[in-house]
Amino acid sequence: MADVTLTDQNFEQEVIESDMPVLVDFWAPWCTPCKIVGPIVEELAKEYAGKLKVGKVNVDENGTVAGNYNIMSIPTIMFFKKGQPVKSVIGAQGKEHFKKAVDEVLAS
Repeated sequence: MADVTLTDQNFEQEVIESDMPVLVDFWAPWCTPCKIVGPIVEELAKEYAGKLKVGKVNVDENGTVAGNYNIMSIPTIMFFKKGQPVKSVIGAQGKEHFKKAVDEVLAS
């Protein structure tokens, strides 16, 4: 399970105010590519525990956050560092692609 279920109500506290870099998975339950990416995000949460916070935003239930970051396609994986979005990966990708993105964010 991802570290945090993110909502319109807790996004600022959990992501923007986080001391740690955050991976945010914007998804929806009806989205087939999201179902492919979900288990990869879960694996990343375990592999990078203590280095990266991982959260999921259901865009159907949390339209304000999705709108604030112009999420037009899902899944969108967005990385935040010091409260700012620093990288995005849109669509279903392989685990290695996501790992490379995580490593880039952590190294920057």
